[in-house]
Amino acid sequence: MILIAASADQLYPYIDKDQLNKEKVLQSWPGPTTWVLPAAEGVSHYLKGVHAGIAVRVTKHPLASLLCRSFHGPIVSTSANPEGKAPALSGSGVRRYFGDKVDLVIEGQLGELDRPTPIYDGVSGKRLRA
Repeated sequence: MILIAASADQLYPYIDKDQLNKEKVLQSWPGPTTWVLPAAEGVSHYLKGVHAGIAVRVTKHPLASLLCRSFHGPIVSTSANPEGKAPALSGSGVRRYFGDKVDLVIEGQLGELDRPTPIYDGVSGKRLRA
């Protein structure tokens, strides 16, 4: 899972800012770049799983950014697909995959990429996903 936010400030409670390449990370935002950053102490395993890091992004997508600003914090984002399937690219695609398991689908434009965002390690800078 990825936490997306309207600003880096919304992510600071979830990350350990002392261990990351802050300049490089902040230069890529807002935009379609996801970073795995060291998680702050006490971050729920529901957000990071068994990992020491947490995947985060400051989005420039207008609808997602508006949701984060309205919520006053980051929201969880995933590729809208079951494991091993291509991401859904429309509301109807999400409904086909998940049916009544999804409470709400907000219709809107896709972001600027035609594939999932690249993911980088925020300490080493290594690319984790193309």
